[in-house]
Amino acid sequence: MLYLVASCIALLFGPLCYRYFSSGSGLHKGLDGFIFVSLGGLVLIHILPELLEHGGILTLFFVVLGLWGPTASERLFHRYSDITHNVTLTLGIGGLLLHTITDGGAMVLAQQEGNSILLALGVVMHRLPVGVAIWWLLKPQVGTRWASAVLAAMMILTGVGYFTGEQLLQHISIDNTVYLQAFVTGSILHVVLHQPHGNHDEDQQGRYQYQAGIGSLLGVALLAVLVLVDTGGHDHVHHSHGSGQFINWLLTVSPVVIISYLIATARFKAGLSPQNNSLSSRWLQRLAGPEALFITLLLLGPWFALYQAIGLLLVGLLLSLGKVELTDPHENLPTSCWRFGFAHLVDRSAPWIALSLILANLIGHPSVHLEHPALQVMILLAVFLPMRFCNLGAAVLALSLAYSGWSNVAVAFALIAAPVLSISQLKLMNWTMRAALTAVLAIALLFAEQLLGDWHQLLTLPNSINIAGVVIVGLIFSASLLRLGPREFLSRLMIKFKGHNHDHEHAHNHGSDSGQKHNHKHHH
Repeated sequence: MLYLVASCIALLFGPLCYRYFSSGSGLHKGLDGFIFVSLGGLVLIHILPELLEHGGILTLFFVVLGLWGPTASERLFHRYSDITHNVTLTLGIGGLLLHTITDGGAMVLAQQEGNSILLALGVVMHRLPVGVAIWWLLKPQVGTRWASAVLAAMMILTGVGYFTGEQLLQHISIDNTVYLQAFVTGSILHVVLHQPHGNHDEDQQGRYQYQAGIGSLLGVALLAVLVLVDTGGHDHVHHSHGSGQFINWLLTVSPVVIISYLIATARFKAGLSPQNNSLSSRWLQRLAGPEALFITLLLLGPWFALYQAIGLLLVGLLLSLGKVELTDPHENLPTSCWRFGFAHLVDRSAPWIALSLILANLIGHPSVHLEHPALQVMILLAVFLPMRFCNLGAAVLALSLAYSGWSNVAVAFALIAAPVLSISQLKLMNWTMRAALTAVLAIALLFAEQLLGDWHQLLTLPNSINIAGVVIVGLIFSASLLRLGPREFLSRLMIKFKGHNHDHEHAHNHGSDSGQKHNHKHHH
């Protein structure tokens, strides 16, 4: 009963936080950063792996439908974009209400003999960002009365789940509602990403990015506690899937990422600048690094590193001979090599490294049965085209897929294709060059199927060093979040379109890797 009361009290922090933080634009941005990171991370790391466990790969289709369906509707039926967004918001709130019933049941299960009480604690803690988000999303849209009614409904439904226990949960179990929950989860992500209210003109110059960064760091801290609680003792019940694997990958990757930034610092000191006059030199640095090769060498083995080096060299040579310019070039380079390696490069690569770990945690989930290499490559192609992966993110994605049991062909495709296959980059090529690049990648995949054997990890470090590596990476990534703010940090993952307008009220407010910002429209 104590946990039921605590979970309801946690929801009441929403109105309190909103009243305090809405008093100034800086505090307002801080609260936005907290919700953006905590609720988005809760969905990606905490909820989606559980849905995949029960629904398999089809779950991802419904998540994408919930995420991009409203955006597509707004573009097709621009006049009715407000209606579309309100429907999406309603779906998201409805999904959170449904989820509260399972939360109540989970607290009952946690108190049974043999289950960890940490589960109940985790439920209480993850109600904090949910309660704040509910008030944050609804108060400006529908007013205090309706926002209060939703919070009251969440408390009542939590009690329903708590007191009815297993009888009700059998009818609304995740197995029976997994695809509905997946669609609603996508809707929640849409609402979080597209900031459904607020005056974006208040911060056109990015004056409050620091406050937004502070809020996002608080969100990261809450997520970290939730993940640690997840891995602390409930392997077979609510919310448990994926967190342990995610932490293991972080421990493995972090020390090598730090060394890669050191290598990037050294090569910048030696004169290998991304703004080199030689096109071939710029392509070599964009594709290979060479810091990305170091990650592959230590965590996948020398044969994969050799394959990656030769493959990227051939791709870079082809694009250099074809006089293909690089999309999204480096701008405003610092003069200090340390600032280049541990600030400029971190700002460009940190979002991709985080995305790669999250992606692999989802599409590499054991319940997502993608055993055929061709199907794996097609899934990766669908991921690469709307984005522009950096070389470090590609290497981290490749090794995460390898650790998840994906085929060598898929791992090789991630290593050599991710940094170059994107719609924005393909637009800078003519049809002849696109065909040549396709042929080179196809031949490279045939070689991967025939020649690449089992991968093996060369570097195995003590757990204490791995933990220290996670702390250091957390600090330098946190500094990047403070510099950029969470929305500009994430916007570096977004595709760049020309002439795409958003002038409805819940418009996007993204930045880009080249320092461009936009409000209500994209212009590249």
